[in-house]
Parts: sequence; structure tokens; C-alpha cells
Amino acid sequence: MEKLPKINIIYEDNHLLVIEKPINIPVQKDNTNDIDMLTLLKDYRKKHENKPGEAYLGLVHRLDRPVGGIMVFAKTSKAAARLSNQIRENTFHKTYLAVINGHLPSKDVLEDYLYKNEKENKTYVVSKEKGKYSKLSYQVLKEKDNLSLVRINLITGRSHQIRVQFSSRNHPLIGDSKYGKNKENINIALFAESIIFKHPITKEELTFKLDIPNRYPFNIFK
Repeated sequence: MEKLPKINIIYEDNHLLVIEKPINIPVQKDNTNDIDMLTLLKDYRKKHENKPGEAYLGLVHRLDRPVGGIMVFAKTSKAAARLSNQIRENTFHKTYLAVINGHLPSKDVLEDYLYKNEKENKTYVVSKEKGKYSKLSYQVLKEKDNLSLVRINLITGRSHQIRVQFSSRNHPLIGDSKYGKNKENINIALFAESIIFKHPITKEELTFKLDIPNRYPFNIFK
């Protein structure tokens, strides 16, 4: 029988569920049929809230399967709609930590037009006419050898956006087999560090942040 991962519940109320997604677990079911976060968290709700039927859980944003970190799920359709609206209006803020190859200017804004090839499950930098506008800002936190630890403020949320934008500038993320080289055969060095949004019901601004992961290559910067 498959051993289920222990989920770190960061915050919970009647409307929201904020959790730390483990690495290598898909957010929702895919063609591998591996256990996914939506199924795990619906089961969690059923057990902890004694729900007789299937528990509702709204998916409002995603993380790639190999990426771990903070996520929020909605417990009601109203909360899901309001959180999704914040994402559309760019008032839902996400920061990431990444370890990249090479050295960059201490801070910058990256802007590109991206197109995702669904058949290949791969995103490309293309012309303005063919792609979707994509923007992020970053700050270099530390450098060691030929590696840089960067904090990324994701302004638009395109598929594989962070990975593609850095790779296209010859600074791929460590461990990224799809857009770089994974000589170390390790998990991709990308981590969802924080989220800031307004509570969908109370309108209070909420901030949730996780510590830097204690795993390679993040731990060489501790």
C-alpha cells in the first residue's frame, strides 16, 4: 500500500486551507494516477470535519509537480471565486526561492512573451504576437561558487514561467531537466516561499511564509 505523505497544515478556517505542498506530488490527478494534493486534502477534510459525502476543495493556483512550497485551497466556491479574482487582478502575491546557475545583476525585472506547447508540456519564449505577456522581478540574496540564491516575485503566472525566463538567459535552475541540465540528478531548486492575499470573506490581508528548505542546493546558502 502506498505510504501517504504527512501534510503540513499552516492555516485553516471555514473558508481556507493553507498548506505546504511536498515535492514530487501533483496538485491534481494526472496520467500517472499517483496520489495528488486535491485528493489528499479532500480526504483530510472528510476525516477532520466528519463530512459524509465528498468534501469541496477549490484549486485556485498551481505548483509544478517537482516544486514544493506554500499553497492555498478554497473550502467554498465563494472563496474560490474571490481568490481567483485576486489572481486575475494581480492582487494575490507569490514569492519563490530558486537556485540558479551563474551570477546575475543584483536585481532586475524579466519580461517575455511565452507560449506553451501542450503536446510537449513545454513553454517557449516567442514573439509578442504569438505569446502571452510574462513578467517577474527578482533579487539575488546570496552567491556561492557559480550558484545564486534568488528571491522571485511572480507578477504573472504562466506555466513554467520562472524556469523558462531564467533558462532563456542562460541561467537555468539547478536540477531542471526540462529547461537546463540536471547533472546532479536532484530535484529542481524552486520553492514557493510566500503568499499574500486578502481573506475572501473578512478582507483581512494574510501573509504566509516558509523557511528556506533544508535540502541541497538551498542548504549551502544557510
